[in-house]
Amino acid sequence: MNNFDERYCVETFRRLLDVDSTTGQYVQIQKTVSEIVEELGYPYELTHKGGVIADLGGEGDPLVITAHLDDIGLMVRHINADGTLNVCPVGGLYPFYCVTENVRVYTRDGQVYTGTVNRIPNSIHVTEEELRNELGDFRKNVCVTLDNDVKCAKDTEALGIETGDFIALEPRFTEVNGYLKSRFIDDKACAAVLLSVMRALKQNGLKLKRKVYAYFAMYEEIGHGTTYLPEGVKDILAIDIAPIGPDQNSDERKVSIFAKDSRFPYHDVMTSELRSCAKDHKIDYVMDIFTPHYGTDADGAVLAGYDVRHAAIGPGTANSHGYERTHIKGLKNTYLLTLNYITE
Repeated sequence: MNNFDERYCVETFRRLLDVDSTTGQYVQIQKTVSEIVEELGYPYELTHKGGVIADLGGEGDPLVITAHLDDIGLMVRHINADGTLNVCPVGGLYPFYCVTENVRVYTRDGQVYTGTVNRIPNSIHVTEEELRNELGDFRKNVCVTLDNDVKCAKDTEALGIETGDFIALEPRFTEVNGYLKSRFIDDKACAAVLLSVMRALKQNGLKLKRKVYAYFAMYEEIGHGTTYLPEGVKDILAIDIAPIGPDQNSDERKVSIFAKDSRFPYHDVMTSELRSCAKDHKIDYVMDIFTPHYGTDADGAVLAGYDVRHAAIGPGTANSHGYERTHIKGLKNTYLLTLNYITE
């Protein structure tokens, strides 16, 4: 039961990373995760706004386990006079975490163009000292430069690019000594963990303690991923990253159990159940609190008015909302806690 297929988890993570899915841009990632769920042999439904809910079986007091598939990114705000793109963030993305990144611009007519996020001006060799030291501001001195011969706004408009087009950042996945480095570990690595749990249930014929749904949400980064739940759900467990910082206990090699985030404490009884499960099965865990800028889809369900207990767990992750890093052992411990919590 405790066997963790590292290669399946990592390759599934990479498969999800291969699909750009800036929040709101859900069609292709919904198709991809649906294909994976079908491969695993589970029935599922599509929510009207883009989510995927798989029925894992079991009976009584339904539990939703959720991991989100939307990524932070950018959107075209308007086209500048020189043909570059003025952009605004989608989700919690800051300029200093994406300047110099390669991007893909998706038009509503189906064209895809590449480019780079740049500072204005973009070379320190010809930049005054005061500009050299600025962090950057999407509103005034950050733009996307296209890999096309454009010199003016009309040139860019002729490509079919317009206000409201999504811009996806290059993930840049790499794996070194068990460390996984990539954008969008938040939360595609956690989605891969949930899919690994689903695979283990099938392969090992494990019996669930209760009715369980796996919910792959698409709008977590802007706060409304799981504001709809299936009928009768009693509990929701979010699998999301556990940010590492100066005052945090989180560790890339461990699973964190969340006691509180920036909104409010998680349900005390459910959180204690997870802690007891980790202790009983000798899973490497820590308790942690995440403030002042953190929340999960479990919060969203409570704020939507559902009478549910809510809790959250996840692998320790460095550089949140930037070029993130975790460790395969953190994913393994998250997998073990999830699997043991839902099975007899």
